[in-house]
Amino acid sequence: MPRQPTTHQSDLFFNSAPQTVQIPPWQALPEETRRLLTRLMVRLILDRVDGDQSVQREGSDHDA
Repeated sequence: MPRQPTTHQSDLFFNSAPQTVQIPPWQALPEETRRLLTRLMVRLILDRVDGDQSVQREGSDHDA
């Protein structure tokens, strides 16, 4: 019996006809939007750094 074609995960997310998304330039965004995005990006980065440091601290407890 022949094998059924396999669906790959990437096939689920991409159309056969790719569409381009227009992303506005940073300066074209309203000032309030740029401020909010900047705050969110900083918080994301700092949360990531804090998470990495806590993992390192937890791992150092087990070295003894």
